[in-house]
Amino acid sequence: MEVRNKATRIELFSLKTRPMRAFHMSWFAFFLCFFAWFGIAPLMAIVRDELGLTKEQIGNTIIASVAITIFARLFIGWLCDRIGPRLSYTFLLMTGSIPVMLIGLANSYESFLLFRLGIGVIGASFVITQYHTSVMFAPNVVGTANATSAGWGNLGGGVTQMIMPLVFAFFIWLGYGDPTAWRLSMVAAGAVCFVTGVAYYFFTTDLPDGNFKELRASGEISSTEKGKGSFWLAARDYRVWALFLVYAACFGVELTINNIAAIYYMDYFDLGLKTAGLVAGLFGLMNIFARTLGGFISDRFVRIAGLKGRVQWLFFALLVEGFALLLFSQMQVLALAIPTMIVFSLFVQMSEGATFSVVPFINKKALGSVAGIVGAGGNMGAVCAGFLFRSEGLSYPQALLILGGAVCVFSFSTLLVKFSPAAEKEAADEFDLAMTRRREELKDRKPLRELIPGIRHLRPMDALRIYLGVALFIKGIYFITNMAELESTLGEGLGQGQTMIAWSVVFAHIIGGACLMLGFVTRVAAAANALILFGAVLFSLGGTAASESVLGTNVDFQFTAFVFFTLVLFVWRGSGPLSLDHLLRLDVEAEPEIVL
Repeated sequence: MEVRNKATRIELFSLKTRPMRAFHMSWFAFFLCFFAWFGIAPLMAIVRDELGLTKEQIGNTIIASVAITIFARLFIGWLCDRIGPRLSYTFLLMTGSIPVMLIGLANSYESFLLFRLGIGVIGASFVITQYHTSVMFAPNVVGTANATSAGWGNLGGGVTQMIMPLVFAFFIWLGYGDPTAWRLSMVAAGAVCFVTGVAYYFFTTDLPDGNFKELRASGEISSTEKGKGSFWLAARDYRVWALFLVYAACFGVELTINNIAAIYYMDYFDLGLKTAGLVAGLFGLMNIFARTLGGFISDRFVRIAGLKGRVQWLFFALLVEGFALLLFSQMQVLALAIPTMIVFSLFVQMSEGATFSVVPFINKKALGSVAGIVGAGGNMGAVCAGFLFRSEGLSYPQALLILGGAVCVFSFSTLLVKFSPAAEKEAADEFDLAMTRRREELKDRKPLRELIPGIRHLRPMDALRIYLGVALFIKGIYFITNMAELESTLGEGLGQGQTMIAWSVVFAHIIGGACLMLGFVTRVAAAANALILFGAVLFSLGGTAASESVLGTNVDFQFTAFVFFTLVLFVWRGSGPLSLDHLLRLDVEAEPEIVL
């Protein structure tokens, strides 16, 4: 299927064009699906106690939640080729929300298992998200678009670890008991998915030029009859199954960690429900930029080595993921386990982004089916990993160690993904055409000077931004390991507000700090932390004792005010040349003007 008028750039803050509306709606819909899919995971300790579940039974529910998604993704991929992503997403969101809301009816292991199985269907939303962005964006940015939409959607898996305990606490505050509170929490998650399904129908189109129905009627794209057999066309290609294994080793691992992380930190590091959920949420929250980074780097590799370059980057990212998981499995100190998990998470999600930077070039005539099969690989990986974690004979660290070794082995399956010289030439021609269109769109931009590559890009403000990001990141880790101290500092009388403020501080410092380090969405990250620091400035100023002075011995106020002022400076200035923000604005031959 040849699609015309694809977007050649990602205008992140625009909703004017059809590609950008599809981009924002698809990642948000996937975010909510992921949120609902794993919404029960951070509450499993409550459910376990109420229903009397054993470790083996919990393992079975984990397997059930991802096993059905294998078949759902295969079906949804075929459905996208038939009726388009718009109707497919509407159908999935509205029907998938039903078991999410009805899981509250579970009163035994058997009924809970059944509803977990039903909820897994909503995980097929990933395939539609990748399909929709693949047909909306040109080859020069499709890797970044696919990775960002999927990454921000996967973010729901991390956010739900943090938010669902708060939603649960809200219903407790309203006077409900634990058994009712977790059930109402899931009803709320399902209701939002249903409403989003209605919105998706009205605010998106299948392709840049319109919907499948109208375009098929006018003869601009193949009819439904000509599109038959796309699944078998994809299934006959061995490269699809190689990527199936690759995705099993990255997304399958992410699904597994999302399911077991909270209970892992509770059992092995003696953390409470809220703190364990916060720490577990950090794994998924790396999707804010990590998966985007994987797709972005893939789009850069293609400029150097073509489609082969995309595959080489995928191999490297997946191999490092395996080694990082091996290391994480051996961590016994919380202060070391958290940063190790974050590094591991970074490469897990970069591998996912790199995988679906390759998928659009495997078979354009069966894009939906290719995406469905590869996407199903992620769930197959989670099912296989689930058997490790349900075994009474294996501890969680031992299961993680085995899983890390398997990822290292599976990384070599990327070497099976090869492209013919004709496919390489076709992809190169499409890339050149997309870049020609982009240069035409940007021809009125002011001529820009070139910068010397490498370390000479570094400017004093860049160095300050990187240092500040590292410092905030470390401070966030410190707060996690000392949550009681942070909450006591905030004072009593805030109720659930105390917990929400504490979590906001940790989230802003860790995720915002990482973004500042990389120079990704710098102004947003700086603004979030500036808001936190402004509160800290007021707190320090209000806590000044009579024997202290603002300009004298009150060091807390002086230092906090300095950090706040620096963050405001970055909100005003943005990032410098040594940043992802800068790279994302680059044309192949021209760069934006740098204001020091």
